[in-house]
Amino acid sequence: MTRITLKSDRDKPVRNRHPWIFSGAIASIEGDPVAGDVVSIHSSNGDWLACAGYSPESQIRARVWSWEPDQHIDARFFRRQITSAFQRRQPLYERTNAYRVVNAEADLLPGLIVDRYGEFAIVQFLTAGIERWKMVIAQAVMDILNVEGVYERSDVDIRQKEGLPPSVGTLVGAMPPKEIEIWERFATGQHLHYKVDVYNGHKTGFYMDQRENRAVVKNLSEDRVVLNTYSYSGAFAVASYAGAAKQVINVDSSQPALELAENAIQHNWFPVDKDSFILGDVPTVLRGYRREERYFDLIILDPPKFVHNKGQIDRAARAYKDINMQALHLLRPGGILVTFSCSGLMSEELFQKIVFGAAVDAGKDVQITQRLGQATDHPTLLSFPESQYLKGFVLSVCN
Repeated sequence: MTRITLKSDRDKPVRNRHPWIFSGAIASIEGDPVAGDVVSIHSSNGDWLACAGYSPESQIRARVWSWEPDQHIDARFFRRQITSAFQRRQPLYERTNAYRVVNAEADLLPGLIVDRYGEFAIVQFLTAGIERWKMVIAQAVMDILNVEGVYERSDVDIRQKEGLPPSVGTLVGAMPPKEIEIWERFATGQHLHYKVDVYNGHKTGFYMDQRENRAVVKNLSEDRVVLNTYSYSGAFAVASYAGAAKQVINVDSSQPALELAENAIQHNWFPVDKDSFILGDVPTVLRGYRREERYFDLIILDPPKFVHNKGQIDRAARAYKDINMQALHLLRPGGILVTFSCSGLMSEELFQKIVFGAAVDAGKDVQITQRLGQATDHPTLLSFPESQYLKGFVLSVCN
């Protein structure tokens, strides 16, 4: 096995069970490893620290598989890890047929995403280390989840940093249908249904990480006029109608996304108003509503990731501040803003400061009544804080 030795002052994160080894932390490499090889990680004084998957094209040169010195990385290892992750999701099985089974580093399998949609599993292989074991993992997922097929959606930009091309297609079993119907059950017993396009949809087809937050929005929506921005497939709109909202206006820059939202609302037997689907750039639409002096009772801001690297944080902060300020201007006294950031490089503390700045500029007194995060099947590993990417606030406008 190839031996990687770290610099004298760079072993603390690994000892603290952080799974990433950056190229700048490496003092030497003994051997000639290729992408996906299992390598051993050692401290500068020779202590064995971990075994990891090697990624020669990435700044993250290795990702830890195990901190156990006698652990063999083989098919049995991956089956054990996937089985353990699957069992940890057991409380979800009666509440939905769509959930994340493996959440990459947070489930101790760096670079692997496994999502279940009904009788199919949708997988992403994001790193060179996990790519090496693709077919082994696909068969394990098929067997452990007892699904009809395993379909790959490794068509994300991060693979470029690993020197990997996009890869899409059925790996094992049957090909998924064009649309998979999924359902979520609220604590009240009410079921909501969605049709998911796993071939072309965002992520692996649906934002399962917002499941608990949809329940929050449902409980806030009664008798309210709701503005649902960055609406995508309309899941928050459906939750609002399930909570007896008076009206929901959906805004998105994608016409196909608005059509998905309309279909989702119809599929759940809620009334559809053709004028409530607005095609446009969200900041522009918000400014237009402000000029029109059009106000709302509840606004949802769930934008896409604004920060892809550290150099974009300042620009992203300005963008987050702008949309939150515009939204606060559009809320009636006592109105509610549910606002999110899914940018992993932006901390909750920074996001709160940005929203505070937006409230100051809007001249509003605003209370945080609830803090939100990703769903329970998207856990955060304590030794890997980067796995906490989704943060949000429920804000109440006092004036």
